[in-house]
Amino acid sequence: MEFKPKSIRPFLGTINYDISRHFYRDLGFQEIPIRATMSYFNTEGFGFYLQDAYVKDWIDNTMVFMEVEDVTAFWNQLVALNLTATYKNVKIVPIVELDWGKECFLHDPAGNLWHFGEFYSK
Repeated sequence: MEFKPKSIRPFLGTINYDISRHFYRDLGFQEIPIRATMSYFNTEGFGFYLQDAYVKDWIDNTMVFMEVEDVTAFWNQLVALNLTATYKNVKIVPIVELDWGKECFLHDPAGNLWHFGEFYSK
């Protein structure tokens, strides 16, 4: 089978839709409302759907990996946003170095886990 993909867009749930919408805008995503209970968030052509839906098992197991050009620069910008002071339950985990590259982690207000990583060049 031959794929000619243009994008991949995961669906994320949330406990409080309005809080999560503000969170992702503060993180730097642009919001495109689709309907009262769903928006598309994107940055530089990459994005995801945020739904006003909460299923604990789903959210507790949701992880999104976003490759960034420079994880150290991304980390510094992330820390400067001070999201943990503004949003309850938001957690950030510092950069870890692994055999394939390095990454940092961000838990959104609902608990969705984001990995922001940079691969070592071969």
